[in-house]
Amino acid sequence: MTSVDRIVAHAYPWDVLGDPHFVDRVHALGIREIALAASYHSTRAATPLHPSHKVVDAHHAALYRPLRSEAWDGLAVAARTASWAGAEDAFGDAAAVLIAAGIKVHAWIVLSHSTILGHAHPDATVVNAFGDRYPYALAPGHPDIVAYARTLAAEAIRGVELAGVSIEAAGQLGFAHVGPHEKTDGAYPGIGDTLMSISCTPRELAAWAERGVDSDKVVAKLRDGIDALSGGTLSSSSTIEDVLAGDEAAAVLAVRHADADLIRGEVLGAVRAENPDVRVTLHGHPDPWKTGPSPALTSTAAVDVDAVLVSAWPGTAETVSVVGKTRALVGEDVAVGAYVSVLPPKKLDEVGAHVAATVDAGANELHLYHLGLVNRPQLDALGSIVREYA
Repeated sequence: MTSVDRIVAHAYPWDVLGDPHFVDRVHALGIREIALAASYHSTRAATPLHPSHKVVDAHHAALYRPLRSEAWDGLAVAARTASWAGAEDAFGDAAAVLIAAGIKVHAWIVLSHSTILGHAHPDATVVNAFGDRYPYALAPGHPDIVAYARTLAAEAIRGVELAGVSIEAAGQLGFAHVGPHEKTDGAYPGIGDTLMSISCTPRELAAWAERGVDSDKVVAKLRDGIDALSGGTLSSSSTIEDVLAGDEAAAVLAVRHADADLIRGEVLGAVRAENPDVRVTLHGHPDPWKTGPSPALTSTAAVDVDAVLVSAWPGTAETVSVVGKTRALVGEDVAVGAYVSVLPPKKLDEVGAHVAATVDAGANELHLYHLGLVNRPQLDALGSIVREYA
């Protein structure tokens, strides 16, 4: 029987709190490790198996720990609390329940994704070539966001006995966003997502110029490329080199990757100051232009972490290919986790074959989404994965 080195399931604090049977279900599945959300973006989450509620409206990004004035006072950007979480220290309380039951806990920390903070601090958000701001996308190289992320990570794990941390959005979010009543799908296909995801703040324009390119010319080319795509004169299958010259594209990418390295380095420094031995999993992607919750892996990213987690939610050959490319990029000394889901549009009878393909492609960890969102048949599907690979 094929096995993997680690299986980690994901959950929210409200999945654990108030449900006396949650731990029993986890043990019955054979799961021994859980990535529990310590800070998270807004979501409307179903809770089909919880006895007290069936949906939770987490209507803005929040830290699920107490907000200590000694940590946050003086910072321009500070985390928000969660009135819906069920406890002031929802993460700490839920983690304590799991740890007492012999389950290892990883703190699942989302960094640069917060619409409420983006609206409150618009100058610290991503802006595209036309000046449109993305309020959900905190600019990872902005000094205020770096300080926020560093503090968020330290406060998320403070005083909790953790096996690891799972770091999401340690880099730039881009154009794609599952927002309220999203009406952008398909408007800028293919290369359009890359073009619409290039952040053009004054700080970034200055950094491009420091690398020897004409920043105003780069912005003009990006605008022309987006308009050409919209007008049908630029193919969606075009590449960035069809829009920007080689030195221009290299400067843009270098600045973005430097920002990702900065925020990741500061966050991991804060994490290891709190817990020097904690295991670090980084959500990432092998495409150097990738933005989003699993942003591009920079040249130094894999050196800093124990595992890279690759989103493989869609049951497609493309996601399997991404797992393989990630394995080739990070080598054999860093674990590669396949982040797999049993939620729609995934069909339950296709889950097994897809998971097997990700393992064949080089994944030696499986990260299962999601213990709180599933109904009973979906929970059983998670159990089948565990029995096959544990």
